[in-house]
Amino acid sequence: MLTHKVDGDGPPLLLLNGGLMSIGAWQPIVPALTAHYRVIRCDFRGQLLALKPPYAESWEEHAADVIELLDHLGVERAHIAGVSYGAEVSMFVAALYPDRVERLTIITATERTVDWMCANAREGQRIAERAAAGEGGGEELFRNVLQATWSEEWLAKQPPDFMEQRLRQVAMLPPAFFAGAAAILSILDRLDLTPLLGRITAPALVIGGEHDRVFPPEHSRAIAAGIPNARLVIMPGTGHGLLFECGERVVELLLA
Repeated sequence: MLTHKVDGDGPPLLLLNGGLMSIGAWQPIVPALTAHYRVIRCDFRGQLLALKPPYAESWEEHAADVIELLDHLGVERAHIAGVSYGAEVSMFVAALYPDRVERLTIITATERTVDWMCANAREGQRIAERAAAGEGGGEELFRNVLQATWSEEWLAKQPPDFMEQRLRQVAMLPPAFFAGAAAILSILDRLDLTPLLGRITAPALVIGGEHDRVFPPEHSRAIAAGIPNARLVIMPGTGHGLLFECGERVVELLLA
């Protein structure tokens, strides 16, 4: 059973993490959502609150884990909102278990990993495995991720030591975190949702960042084109971290 947290009351809204996220990262927007939803958060196998192996070895396993959690909570149908890695899982859930998804919100995702994305994932996996073995590399992994996550426009508004503050927190992470991160990254080079998008029947909203360097906006457009009747919103001036760069706007879209 996935480690999870439930807040609020109302129709169920399941929030699915990005690859190196944990459920706490959603906290800034959760209070605005719990007035309208029963908000469910979980960590995938391999994430901070679920570090014990065995790890999921496929996207289908992650999707099955999500369905097991919904069954455990007695949730027949939910609005599922995923960001990045979690958005990929959300699309697998919606395609493979269409009766369980009321609505779908896909934030900063891709319909498939192209060559340069696969190369970045393999390099991240290599660094994470080194960190898991106690050979260093944790700071390098997070520096690479953070530099790709934030838009230049948003970073310019942060304190000068913003990045270094984040990197100092990495020293507190156990080796098991990086073993889990390596497992999370290992299946990114086997991602191709293009045959499944047409099977998604839930009303879908696709949100992309204009300056996303991880999954550029043309991939959000491809997702929206592949899902019948999907709505597309490209957030101007934002990067891959748009969930945090413009959280209030994301909340507005989730509540719309």
